[in-house]
Amino acid sequence: MDIIIAIILGIVEGVTEFLPISSTGHLIVTEKLLGFHDVQDMFTVVIQLGAILAVIWFYWRDLLEKTLGLFRWDRQAVHFWKLLVTATIPAGIIGLLLNDSMDKLTKPVVVATTLIIGGVILWLVDRKPVEQTETVADFSKISLKKALLVGLGQSVAIIPGVSRSGATIVTGLATGLNRPTATALSFYLSIPVMVLASGLKLVQNGDQLSQLSGGPIALFVGLVTAFITALFSIKWLLKYISHHNFKPFAYYRIIVGVLIFVLLAVNVL
Repeated sequence: MDIIIAIILGIVEGVTEFLPISSTGHLIVTEKLLGFHDVQDMFTVVIQLGAILAVIWFYWRDLLEKTLGLFRWDRQAVHFWKLLVTATIPAGIIGLLLNDSMDKLTKPVVVATTLIIGGVILWLVDRKPVEQTETVADFSKISLKKALLVGLGQSVAIIPGVSRSGATIVTGLATGLNRPTATALSFYLSIPVMVLASGLKLVQNGDQLSQLSGGPIALFVGLVTAFITALFSIKWLLKYISHHNFKPFAYYRIIVGVLIFVLLAVNVL
């Protein structure tokens, strides 16, 4: 692996991780096109850590405030952490049970299929007109039942190409959350879910890191690139979604899914 490939994959991870278009799907296809073999997905795990650090960095003040509020038994802080725990449990359980089985589905044909299906679902769910007043996320009105439903939706994202952010946003919208709230909830939920998923893979296959070509320098470059691009992606999406809907992402998913099928048909992938 050279530095250029590390940068490309870092950009792909950072840009797509928090958009409802599937970072895993894009990485699978990009790695195929570049001829890169990721040993036990270890490079992906490392650059995902960059994306995790980006969302923690972006929300660190709020996370610190809510953590301190938990010790003060602040009602809003307690409710926030209840929501995160409730929504994380389904994904954690299903991830542990099916993680090995899903690894067998890391194929472009699966990615193409789920991109198209997910795009159609996103288009159907996001039918509400854009309201200029919906610019602030409000977690106070999210019930634990809605959080559980969002968590169940998130667990479907274990299938490559579904998109974790896409699944949580779609489920959030379907339960009545406005776009900024569904998006912010998706970002917050990414922290425990991605930490658990990455931690599990590191425990299982961490010894394979030394087998990656490019060594520590390529890993570091990929991680930093993912961190920087993810930070810009988070800021951009929050600004964009306060005045627009998710329809362009639905169209993008469908177009990319069809394009992958075309590339498969002509044996490029």
